[in-house]
Amino acid sequence: MRVFALELGPFEARCVVVADDQGPDALIVDPGFEPEAVLALVAREELQPVAIALTHAHLDHAWGAAAVKAAYRQAPLLVHADDLPLYRNLGVQAQVFGMPVPDLVPEDGVLADGQKLAIGRGRLLVRHCPGHSPGHVVFIGEDASAALAIVGDVLFAGSIGRTDLWGGSLERLERSIRDVLYRLPDATRVIPGHGPETTIGAEKTSNPFVPGRPNRQHPNSV
Repeated sequence: MRVFALELGPFEARCVVVADDQGPDALIVDPGFEPEAVLALVAREELQPVAIALTHAHLDHAWGAAAVKAAYRQAPLLVHADDLPLYRNLGVQAQVFGMPVPDLVPEDGVLADGQKLAIGRGRLLVRHCPGHSPGHVVFIGEDASAALAIVGDVLFAGSIGRTDLWGGSLERLERSIRDVLYRLPDATRVIPGHGPETTIGAEKTSNPFVPGRPNRQHPNSV
C-alpha cells in the first residue's frame, strides 16, 4: 500500500491517506484542520476514497471530516461507537480550545475491534485501543513484508498519548499499548498522530512511559 501523510493545523496533527499500490482506492484517516490540503493531495494523486475513518474524535483529528465527506459523499465516515459523544460534540471541543466551530455531518457507520477495511487489494485491521479517548482505534496493515500501524495518539516516538482529556485513562492506555501494539513485529512502522515516525521495536526498547521487551513472536501475530 502507498502511504501519504500530512501534518496539519495548529496542533500539527497527522492526516494519513492509505492507497492501494496499484489502483485509486484510498482510505482517509483523521482529516483534521486544513481539509483543503487533504483534498488537494487526493486530487493530485488521482485517488478515489472508499472511506473516511477516525482513529479518535478529538478536534485536531476530526475537525475537517465534514468538508472531506462533502467532497466524497460515497465514502462512509466511520468512528468507533465509544467516541461518538466526542464526535457529536466537536463544536463544544472547538469552543473549549478557542477554535472555529466546524461543520458536522452524521457518521455513516461505526468501527469495531477486529474489523477489516478493504482498500483495493489491501486490508487494514481495526483494533480498539482506548486510553487517550474511549473509542480510540488503530489501523494495522496485513502485509507482513511492510508492517504498518497507524496509531493516532496512542503511542509516539518516546512518548504516549495524554490521558487528561474527556474519557482518558492511563491504565487503559498502557494496556492498549502492551496488549495490542507491543505484540506487533518489532520492525512495524508506526505512524503516530503527531511527531516523527518510529517502530514498535524502538518504543519497546526505549519508551520511558511504557517499556517493553524484545518481541520474539511470529511476524504475523497481532
